[in-house]
Amino acid sequence: MTLRIEYRNVAPAAVEALSGLNAYSDATGIPPLLRRLLEIRVSQINGCRYCIEVHRRQALSAGETAERIALLEDWRGSDRFTAAERAALAWAESVTRIAETQAPDSDYRELRAHFEEKEAVDITFIVLAMNAWNRLAISFRREPPSARPGNGG
Repeated sequence: MTLRIEYRNVAPAAVEALSGLNAYSDATGIPPLLRRLLEIRVSQINGCRYCIEVHRRQALSAGETAERIALLEDWRGSDRFTAAERAALAWAESVTRIAETQAPDSDYRELRAHFEEKEAVDITFIVLAMNAWNRLAISFRREPPSARPGNGG
């Protein structure tokens, strides 16, 4: 695949605005490892290879295990995730698939059982930002770093 448009150069103000959500998320009380798990899972659902690789690397650097990352696609069938992580992952899936799910009350109730109101909003912004980044990367065919010429892939 060839990069269609280098959107970062074409619309730097828009990229900066979207990056503001990342900066906001950095400043919240959401644990960084949970944030990375959410970003990876959303990217898996959307099929964004670029974002999966970038956030997998970030998660590993932050101390996440390769085993848990590998289990993310089937997190419901795994006992390696806490109840709070499971609630956040279910919410992330529902919000990512909003046209299908309409963000059901059951997922919202479970999220709120583990997270305060502000945390629920912050988690939702993490999911929203990741969906936006996925759509940019997929639409303009951004390749994962490992797939670019000169990077061994």
